[in-house]
Amino acid sequence: MSIPKSSIPNPTINPYEGRIGLVYARVSSKKQEIEGSGLLTQEERCISRLRLLNVPHEMTFPDTASGGGDFMERPAMRQLLAHIDANPHKKYLVVFDDLSRLAREVVSHIKLRAAFKLRSVEPICLNFNLDETEEGEYAEIILAAGAQLERKKNRRQVIQKQKARLELGYWPFVAKRGYKMVKHPAHGKLAIPDEKDKDVLIAALNGFADGTFVRKMDACRFLVEKGFWNNSAEKRIVEFDNILRSSFYAGFVEYAPWEVSRRVGHHQALISEETFNLIQKRLKNDGRNKRIRVDVSEDFPLRGLVLCANCKEPLRAAWSKGRSKKYPLYVCHSKTCRVYGKSIKKADIESQFDTVLKENTLKQEAGQLVNLMFDRVWSGEVVEFHKRQEQIARQAEERKKKIKQLADAASETSSLKVRKTYEAQIEELMTEDEKSPSGNQDIDLTIPYRTALDKATTLLKNPHSVWEKVSAIEKHRLYYFIFDQRIAYSRESGYRTAEAVPFSSLFQDFLQQNTAPCDAVPCMVDLNGIEPLTSSMPWKRSTS
Repeated sequence: MSIPKSSIPNPTINPYEGRIGLVYARVSSKKQEIEGSGLLTQEERCISRLRLLNVPHEMTFPDTASGGGDFMERPAMRQLLAHIDANPHKKYLVVFDDLSRLAREVVSHIKLRAAFKLRSVEPICLNFNLDETEEGEYAEIILAAGAQLERKKNRRQVIQKQKARLELGYWPFVAKRGYKMVKHPAHGKLAIPDEKDKDVLIAALNGFADGTFVRKMDACRFLVEKGFWNNSAEKRIVEFDNILRSSFYAGFVEYAPWEVSRRVGHHQALISEETFNLIQKRLKNDGRNKRIRVDVSEDFPLRGLVLCANCKEPLRAAWSKGRSKKYPLYVCHSKTCRVYGKSIKKADIESQFDTVLKENTLKQEAGQLVNLMFDRVWSGEVVEFHKRQEQIARQAEERKKKIKQLADAASETSSLKVRKTYEAQIEELMTEDEKSPSGNQDIDLTIPYRTALDKATTLLKNPHSVWEKVSAIEKHRLYYFIFDQRIAYSRESGYRTAEAVPFSSLFQDFLQQNTAPCDAVPCMVDLNGIEPLTSSMPWKRSTS
């Protein structure tokens, strides 16, 4: 019986004929790249295989992301799949060095293989023969599981070593801003202050602690002006907040995710422990961090704001049904409190609170200090506003120049593909230009200045007049600008305001300190001795 010639396989036919080659290379550390298993080595091996298969190489996608987790979190893998999706008319062959380069987690490996299959992509692994048979799939999953186990074991060992270093008082991670990691003969890797950034960061931290910088924004602008950061201060608020909250800068080491409690570190501190505690106190007392109740009611504006004087728990409030009508009452619901269940009339607790507000007014001299501090902040804002306007105008001019250059280059090229690339860049720049604000806004800044100053001084000089006009939710926001913390109320003696410092006392105490003789209070500032603002040092003060 003869076999038909059509059923005999032809060894000269290339199974990958008509396909286009893409290379995916990945390393998870700089050490791998340096020691020979790097991106260039992987790419060269993959391209050599493509030459051997007589498949043209179109593009390489290098990745330096870790192998764990979702493969879509790796930038180059996202780009590779996006490139395939953008060219549905092409048949691709993806080549990679090792199975562990594709994914080091079984679930991610299976998902990625399914993503390739959905796009009719043929994968080739240099160190493993990908086989679509049942036995081949089994072997492939076993190898992927082995890579996953190796990754998790490596991670566990790294965490164990880093945790041990933390417990000994060393910082084992990437150097914090203001420090650099050096190899010490006795300590191993040790964090030491970066001489380039150390002094300016110390000034910013101390300035925020003692109130020289009223807001985080002011300290951020100072750091940007001094070259500590190279972009806008607005983008650095969160980063600076993390620095303020880190005990590392006070010479301590701690890491809550691994339950490593605070301990003295071997690195040099930039600020004292006292300064760090002052910073934490300022952050804690920031009124913007106070929580506003979700059940705020116009009937009971003080609910959640006033504490029981006996147990220090917040008083609750509700309407109580009597024989003929309902009565609004505040009451303590703490079962361990001696006044548990005893009610307080709404009229009593709120009328007495009005009296407390009326008593908290600024003296004439303190009012001058308020105006001075407001002028300082506003002047800084005006300077920053003009800087932003100049930056916007400069960026707009640069975009126009870039568009003209790209337009000239597009008109001179004979390549359709290159011209389309130029046109896409031009369109992107024009869209960005349309969305960007104008840098030549002619705004009279004296109008918002007067409005804001009037509102601020009215609130500071007569808080009760503002309190009685706003809603219950606004009262809760306003409360923490008036008082440092919630005040307690006693059924017998009324409010205990001594426990919570009102803002008026803070201004008046500051005024007394800063006008005291030099031998009584160190390094004090006289109101008449404050220098005009400058662009380089917006918070510079002269000492008496």
